[in-house]
Amino acid sequence: MNLRLIIALLIVVDFLLLLYGASTLSISYDEAVIYYDQHNFLHYLVKLSTALFGQNDIALRLPFMLFHAASIVLLWHVSHFFLKKPSDRLLSVVTFMLLPGVVSSALLVNSASIAIFLTLLFVWLYMQGYRLAYMLLLPLLLFVDNSFMVLYLGVFSFAVYRHDRILALYTGTLFLLALGIYGFPMHGKPRGYIMDTLVSYSLIFSPLVFLYFFYTLYRILMKEEKNIVWFISFIALLFSILISYRQRILIDDFAPYVVVSVPLMVRMFMTSYRVRLPELRRGHKALFITVFTILFANFLLTYTYKYLYLFTDKPSRHFAYKYNIAKELAQQLREMGITEITTGNKLQKRLRFYGILPSAEVTLRSKPLSSTDSEVTISYINRPIKTYYVSKVNN
Repeated sequence: MNLRLIIALLIVVDFLLLLYGASTLSISYDEAVIYYDQHNFLHYLVKLSTALFGQNDIALRLPFMLFHAASIVLLWHVSHFFLKKPSDRLLSVVTFMLLPGVVSSALLVNSASIAIFLTLLFVWLYMQGYRLAYMLLLPLLLFVDNSFMVLYLGVFSFAVYRHDRILALYTGTLFLLALGIYGFPMHGKPRGYIMDTLVSYSLIFSPLVFLYFFYTLYRILMKEEKNIVWFISFIALLFSILISYRQRILIDDFAPYVVVSVPLMVRMFMTSYRVRLPELRRGHKALFITVFTILFANFLLTYTYKYLYLFTDKPSRHFAYKYNIAKELAQQLREMGITEITTGNKLQKRLRFYGILPSAEVTLRSKPLSSTDSEVTISYINRPIKTYYVSKVNN
């Protein structure tokens, strides 16, 4: 079968799974804040999507799924510059699609999927030699997200390494502009959050892939020619670790610039595999099977996560808890004829997305006020997750 057809089929299947995944999620409080309170690129993007396709969870998350699908196409084309064999390029795409952090960026309202797409677009334009195009693209990124200062720093380092004075001056200026516009908060006493940062990267890649990513960057640093993708990923990793010595970082500001290194990891692995005699490849085969078993298990867990509620004593500790409950609660309230209710907490903003507005006459509480309160229980797979009580306020 033609590899392009295989890629197209993978994208279609992946997109259908993402649509299903989006339909199982509720808007989180952080996403509701972006939707209602912020006035940035993300806010206007999700507002446009819900205006076109209705105020629902799929429309809320659709832009990020589309950016994800476009990123897969771009990664396939970028891989051509680093991987000679079509099978290696396919492996690169599949690995990228299975990374936990990449999947979550496609499902949640966040800037990561946009940053991944635009970073890959820049790399592709650079590798193609479209200098005017990527020089015009770079300043536009200032208006998208503050995290692109990491990209500017990586490209600046690469330009210095390649003695490209124009690109170095250009990206250096853009980095300083981004720093001036968005700032970079440095506060408090140094506490050392490096382990938190490393754990976050392990969750984004999965532990074994992160270790191999680290090894790939180190190996290229010591022995191989350094390309633009290596500089972007290396500077992002180094910058995040250095800052983590002082304060906790927002990992979404750095993760998009490290996951684009997947083609470099695949090239390193396949080169190491092929230079060995067949009888000496057992270790590589075992590593390959182990890594992809874990990645595939994590991928399936993204779409079957509700079953984990059956095995936890405290549902609030479930990793997806903050993306659950609100939609189902709003549906049950509407079935009770309630379209206005006051919760007095973060849930209020989430319910607003589903058409449940504040009320001075009816309240929603975690504990009953009287025996006349109505009980509302949210359950998944016949497992009660959360119980609320509807109370009428005496005027």
